[in-house]
Amino acid sequence: MEDNAPLLVVVDAANVVGSVPDGWWRDRRGAAERLRDRLAADGVPGRAGPVDIVLVVEGAARGVESVPGVLVESAPGSGDDHMVDLVARAADDRPVLVVTADRGLRRRVTELGAEVAGPRTVRPV
Repeated sequence: MEDNAPLLVVVDAANVVGSVPDGWWRDRRGAAERLRDRLAADGVPGRAGPVDIVLVVEGAARGVESVPGVLVESAPGSGDDHMVDLVARAADDRPVLVVTADRGLRRRVTELGAEVAGPRTVRPV
């Protein structure tokens, strides 16, 4: 692993958006865009140093555009599988943090060496 490589933060958009019952289900794409914009403005609170943020969207949120500071990736199938693939490709070269509350996803990415954190890491209530 490169010592100076920025932290890769992979955010499970559906899980983070779904963690707060604020009507997100009426406009999943809009909810993902609001999360993207919050990440672009605030980054990842409590994480010093440079970070690269990847927001993974799926389903009705596919097609959300990237903005400076946040790369948005539309999962071609399962969002969980796409995030596991991102972690598998990056974990040997840099530290990775996956933001999700999904137990199955947490298990899969920690087996690959990623750190995990819950939705409140990027979306305080």
